Amino acid sequence: MMYEPQTALPADLLNDEEMLQALRSHEFGTVFALARTRAGISYSKIAAACDIKKERVSALAKGRGRITTFDKIVEISDALRIPGHLVGLVPRPWESESLPAHMHSAENGPTNVHRRTVLQVATATGLAAALPALQQPKQPKRITTGYVAQLRARTARLRRLDDILGGGDTYRVYLSEYQRTRGLLRTASLTDDTRRSLLSLLAEQAQQAGWAAFDGGRAAEAGGLYRESLTAARDAGDAPLQGNAYAFLAYQTADRDQAVEIATRSCATITDATPAGVRALLHERMAWACAVADRPADTERALDSARTALEEQQRDEEQPDWAAWVDQTELDIMSGRCWTELRRPLRAVPVLTAALGRYDDSHARDKALYLTWLADSYLTAGEVEEAAAVTGRALSLSIGVASVRPRQRLAPVIKHLGRHRDVPAVREVLEQASA
Repeated sequence: MMYEPQTALPADLLNDEEMLQALRSHEFGTVFALARTRAGISYSKIAAACDIKKERVSALAKGRGRITTFDKIVEISDALRIPGHLVGLVPRPWESESLPAHMHSAENGPTNVHRRTVLQVATATGLAAALPALQQPKQPKRITTGYVAQLRARTARLRRLDDILGGGDTYRVYLSEYQRTRGLLRTASLTDDTRRSLLSLLAEQAQQAGWAAFDGGRAAEAGGLYRESLTAARDAGDAPLQGNAYAFLAYQTADRDQAVEIATRSCATITDATPAGVRALLHERMAWACAVADRPADTERALDSARTALEEQQRDEEQPDWAAWVDQTELDIMSGRCWTELRRPLRAVPVLTAALGRYDDSHARDKALYLTWLADSYLTAGEVEEAAAVTGRALSLSIGVASVRPRQRLAPVIKHLGRHRDVPAVREVLEQASA
């Protein structure tokens, strides 16, 4: 029989609607208050079981503060015997004796949910526990550049979540990584080399967290993280990351002329030592800023510079992982987006059609987003039926993606299509959008 600790929450309380809502939102203060009032579990027992000071438990129950770290969420869930799925975790080890039959395999015991499914249903703060391979490396007594390299490799693995998930899912994952590194810088004893290496990692993590914040609709948080990244990159003497911080700031800046100015600063960080992939990335972001500001000549010049950088890239040249996604397909898509913004559909449509034909549907958020520019160019060219077909694909791909950007881009396209509701293909897409 499975051991039930004294702090285990009874089944009827776990099924209570107020408790379920608190667990989904990770409002553990409410969980503690309900455990005390409904199950008679004292704050002292909760504190002892969850390794939290009694005063802290009491404060949380009164609505002061939050539990946000992965490790503590797992610890509380296990101490109170809260099933993993209620807080966005995979089934906990102690659940194995009571898992439903469909969660078991005759050969291997409890089965793993498909990776993509786990990621889609897990809440952001539960992702680290849902992916055992991505658990934090054990911190040594002395922080070395080798340990920082392990953390950087972990950051690279976590970055792959962005391929299939939106910022609404990943923001807290990336933010927690950034906060842990910032804590190391504050408390650990470091050599100058290790400090610079750790500052560079902090800049990289701040950019990833900022990107997720931006993608999830948290523009203010994104801007703050990008600025912190810029400071860390400067302190680390990491010019490529400094340039990328400027590029991110330019990308989210509403003032078009200011965006070009910031993008210019980004490209000014380029030197002969800058990896080709980074040069391509900074130049294509410059092209985008110029396109939005209606500067066609500057746009074309920046796109040519990005293309030249990719052509000069040596096969064995080492590229930072954060820039490794920039390739010819991505540059073609950016070119098509730029020409769409500049209302040049004859240039935009062929390059977008070819590039998106090579772009896998598994990257649902990005492909849905990029398809909206293709639809926009078709509308500019007066090809309404083609625009409707592309918009329908974008709508289908965007379902369930935790990103505000596809919806933001689809809204004006659908509004424009609404002027042609007499066309049967358009009516179908409008019905699809309303559903």
